Amino acid sequence: MSDAQPGPPPADQARRRVRTGALVALVCLTALTAILLPMRDHVSLAGVILLYLVVVVVTAIVGGLAVSLAAAVAANLLINFFFVPPYHTFRVASGDNVITLVVSVAVAITVSVAMDLAARQRAEAARTGVEAALLARISAEPVAAGSTDSLLLRVRQTLRMDAAALVETDPAGIDHVVARSGRGLTGQPVLTVPAGPGLKLVVEGPEIFAPDPRFLVRIAAASARVLQAERLAEQAAQARELAAIDRLRSALLAAVGHDLRTPLAGIKAGVSSLRDPELRLGPGEQAELLETIEESADRMADLVENLLAMSRLQAGALSVDARPTAVDEVVASAMLHQPEPQAAVTVNVSDALPLAYADPGLLERVVANLVVNAVHHCPPGTPILVTANATERTLDLRVVDHGPGIPEADRDRLSAPFQRLDDRTTTGGLGLGLAIARGFTEAMGGTLSFSDTPGGGLTVTVGLPLARTRGVDDGIDS
Repeated sequence: MSDAQPGPPPADQARRRVRTGALVALVCLTALTAILLPMRDHVSLAGVILLYLVVVVVTAIVGGLAVSLAAAVAANLLINFFFVPPYHTFRVASGDNVITLVVSVAVAITVSVAMDLAARQRAEAARTGVEAALLARISAEPVAAGSTDSLLLRVRQTLRMDAAALVETDPAGIDHVVARSGRGLTGQPVLTVPAGPGLKLVVEGPEIFAPDPRFLVRIAAASARVLQAERLAEQAAQARELAAIDRLRSALLAAVGHDLRTPLAGIKAGVSSLRDPELRLGPGEQAELLETIEESADRMADLVENLLAMSRLQAGALSVDARPTAVDEVVASAMLHQPEPQAAVTVNVSDALPLAYADPGLLERVVANLVVNAVHHCPPGTPILVTANATERTLDLRVVDHGPGIPEADRDRLSAPFQRLDDRTTTGGLGLGLAIARGFTEAMGGTLSFSDTPGGGLTVTVGLPLARTRGVDDGIDS
């Protein structure tokens, strides 16, 4: 959360208030005297005193106690000089007028003090409300990264401080700033409040009011709790990440042990048979063993390639070279390199489709993985269709099968690494096909979604942005 500029500090506000009150008193007293002076023979002394008392009250509201007291004295002197016989002198001829002037001064002072107390109580009530609202907001907000910085920002704005920081002292006695708002600490704090073992809240700026230290004690305790909660949340996030990594590692070991053992066994058996001098193998048998070795090696190469692709995805190191791409050419290339029998796979992708904005190499891997997944999970001879169509902004490529389908609750799990709906076979692979397809598709800026095939089965849709749409959006002539 970015630091906002705090308002004027309390000392500047107090000086501004005094100046404003003095100006109001000077203008009002001068104007009132100028207005009443021509009418002094027609206005009673009590009326004059009441009018000047109004000025004192206004001054007390605007400027505070000191200015209102000065205004009360000035008003009494003006009344004595201009409106109490003998005029234009500070002597008072009548004893009644002396009593009236003394009472008027006492009333003016009393009113000034009362107004100042009322203003202080209002300010204290408002400040208490702000502090209570701040503490309530601190307690109600969920702890997230940067919560401590946000808390210190609010403290600094509430107290009009230049800086607020949480400082932690390590076992060696060296202080470290763990969270800060405002400028850097200068080493001359206005106030330092203990916040917990080895932790303190430091504020720097203008002189603070008397109630502020009590407020800061509560804020310091709240800051310590927020910092502790923030650290616990970070530790919990790290623990979750480590647990996910551990689960991934366990799944990888289990999958590798399960799926690499079969091709390794085939290679080992084939090589051992060819090297055994006691076995008399004909040319046909030797060719069959060599074919088994080659197929097993291809399976291992595919498994290793999928593992490397998934590691690049999870490390964020996947290189994407997206450009205008003809989807029909990519699909044709993916089908040429399919190791599975393709008798039941029908391709219906028109060469008249608009170009998609994609990485041809990654898209080929996506199509190949989706087709292999469909072939693996469909009974022999089940028709599989690869088709595509264009919408206003996307090109949708679909792999449609009529196999057993996938329950909707299992679809998200199926596209996670090392997940298969049926782990009982030895030909299912590492369960990376759909995970890689989704990762590659999203890396190209597309989407991968699942839906039911009418009549039964699963339809996997790869949505890719159109090249012309991407060019308009990015300012590129595609």
